[in-house]
Amino acid sequence: MTGRDTLAAPALSDAWPMRDKIAFAGIGTTRYGNFPDTDSYGLGCEALNAALDDAGLTPGDIDGLIVSRIPSYERFAEMMGINPQYCLLTETPGRFSGVSLALAAQAIATGAAKTVALVYGNNGRSVRMNYGGGDSLWSPWGMTSPGAIHSMMWRRHMHDFGTTHADLGHVSLAFRNHACLNPDAVMHGKPITLEEHATARPICEPLKLLDYCLINDGGVAWIMTSAERARDMKRPPVLLSGYARQDRFSYGGAPADDYWYPTLSACRSVYDRAGFGREDVQGLGIYDNFTPTVMFSLEGLGFCGQGESGDFVKDGTLQLGTGRWPTNTSGGHLSDSYMQGWGVIAECIRQLRGDCGARQIPDAKAMQYICATHIAQSILFRRDDA
Repeated sequence: MTGRDTLAAPALSDAWPMRDKIAFAGIGTTRYGNFPDTDSYGLGCEALNAALDDAGLTPGDIDGLIVSRIPSYERFAEMMGINPQYCLLTETPGRFSGVSLALAAQAIATGAAKTVALVYGNNGRSVRMNYGGGDSLWSPWGMTSPGAIHSMMWRRHMHDFGTTHADLGHVSLAFRNHACLNPDAVMHGKPITLEEHATARPICEPLKLLDYCLINDGGVAWIMTSAERARDMKRPPVLLSGYARQDRFSYGGAPADDYWYPTLSACRSVYDRAGFGREDVQGLGIYDNFTPTVMFSLEGLGFCGQGESGDFVKDGTLQLGTGRWPTNTSGGHLSDSYMQGWGVIAECIRQLRGDCGARQIPDAKAMQYICATHIAQSILFRRDDA
């Protein structure tokens, strides 16, 4: 496929069976910050109520439920008045945002449920949650946090390819500029410069403060259903055109010395599944727990060659208004809030519905989500009328 103005219909004979069959009908998010008067249940309920209102639905319309970082699906369903025929509590790592999306799509496609609510609630800031520290998965290697793993990976990348810490500043700056266009972002109204990125407080060398995501309380909810049903609901549906996933667990808790490149490269099959390619995508949502993750994602999915991400992100490539690939237009995990992929995916859907105001990508027809971990994933979404 070529061209950015339209997404040509693929031949039916080579279509992935689930292509464009599942849609997003509702999106809901809470404020992000420090809210000690509530908990993950309350945040999840707030987000789901917003998503139900967005879709024009009631709790009684939900027959499938997937929850993440909410301790009990039973208690949550009771609080919301939902009695689903399909229910699941996922693992807590952020990679399970994309996993949850795929499971919901499969449930709808197979008839296990018709309308699935996916809900994430996290009160990590108010309870002072530490990601790492103490006796953790990484302790046997002398590391106590995911930040240490990413720091070592980027140090090796610098050694192998000649990239620098300064290259990461273009990622941090772009996402902060987007947050300044997003009135709901935690870092709205707090611009940064490349110099501030370079001179920020070191956390785990070579990574510094502005290379790290923002831990906050918050909730995100999506409502997914068939494309056919979604077309009769309140908001224009956004179609799930394709997703791809590749796992590799030989890394264990140690740094991936290949930057997840083989697993991410395997996820390029998403383009065949969706029936359109990189050049047909107007914007990206990349899991940015740390700035290097963005670089690994761009390389793995073929936006640039391996080792070339440092040069690729210069000159505003990821920035709205100047760059070809506006990325994490809400501010992402680095400057909006760390909602472990859930908020990044919500932003992709909102972009395709034209809901993003000052940070809107003009005439966005297709968006791509990428998650670089040992469960590597990529997802393509498109407007129903594209």
